[in-house]
Amino acid sequence: MSGDLVGLVIVSHSGRLADGVAEVAAQMAPDVTVKPAGGLPDGGIGTDFEAVLAAVTEAAAAAGVVVLYDLGSAQMTAEMAVESLPEPETVVVVDAPLVEGAIAAAVSAQGGGDRGAVAAAARAAAGRSEVADTAEAPGSGDTVGAGPESGAQPEPGARAEITLDNEVGLHARPAALLARSIADVDADVRISLGDTDADARSVFSLMSLTARKGDTVVVTATGTQAEDAVARITALADRNFDE
Repeated sequence: MSGDLVGLVIVSHSGRLADGVAEVAAQMAPDVTVKPAGGLPDGGIGTDFEAVLAAVTEAAAAAGVVVLYDLGSAQMTAEMAVESLPEPETVVVVDAPLVEGAIAAAVSAQGGGDRGAVAAAARAAAGRSEVADTAEAPGSGDTVGAGPESGAQPEPGARAEITLDNEVGLHARPAALLARSIADVDADVRISLGDTDADARSVFSLMSLTARKGDTVVVTATGTQAEDAVARITALADRNFDE
């Protein structure tokens, strides 16, 4: 399956840092190939062209590769390695926060996102502006332009209240599972806790809710597959996010 998904490469001046970020990203996306390329051959701090080239080659997939890096010189090493490939156009070197970007990219890749979508997810992790007050969030109040006077037909919708019984609530791994579970669903899905609303497709948005064991969250969805989206999330919570 990994050959059909975008691969990831983590380039860092530190071998331990690259390994750690790759390990976390792989936990979020078990079917995605994530390769670390950190440090010098002797274990020192720095970036090694051959190591980066090898990692990109190992991560190569039909869907392409996205490379993330920690500092400017790592970017230069990564770009040199990519330029030496027979098909450099299949690899994107992305300027994004290393840890957040890697997690966001991994979840996007796991959901079947193409190279552009995976790179965009990594870049978007720098902003993480998806969390909003429910009073201002789409669908939280009256729908603009969809009242009786407009003649517009309301979109299909679904809603569920879910009490979190798993030990860690909506922290990193459960949030990633939730986001992946609805990656292919045609619906706008929101999760709210109290007065805070989050985009259910964004790991960081979900984590920002700080929803813990025992909390009750509200799942709302609009769109042609709204009921399917809510059913998938409810089923995931019913089995305690596979903990």
